[in-house]
Amino acid sequence: MILLDAYAVLALARGEGPADEVEEIVRAHDCAMSAANYFEVADRLQRLWGWSKDDTSERFARLFGEPVRVLPFDEATAWHGADIRARHYERNECALSLADCALLASAGPDDSVATADPAVASVARAEGIGLVPLPDSSGQRP
Repeated sequence: MILLDAYAVLALARGEGPADEVEEIVRAHDCAMSAANYFEVADRLQRLWGWSKDDTSERFARLFGEPVRVLPFDEATAWHGADIRARHYERNECALSLADCALLASAGPDDSVATADPAVASVARAEGIGLVPLPDSSGQRP
């Protein structure tokens, strides 16, 4: 399974950056995202880009469900995410958000994470999680 980070889903939702690449990933693979990242995406689309709740919900309905599942954020995942953040977070060198840690904690042994975030990529590698590097806004890959 490939877990999509918020950047990947935002790119797809807004048709920006690596949207085509993310769409190909979604079409060709079993994909999911953590509930924490789902929350992060919904927040940004509504708060920063002015999408209405109804518009966000309608667009998400087209993307999520069959092609991309939302993984629950349960107690075990929360503990695992907290452990990842405690071991890797460094404000200036590896600034992992709580949602990033939820994403990483949701990954199973055969899963990969699709991201353009260097901190997420670095921790995925350190934790033995597969990586699908996406280009950032400058075209660089982590």
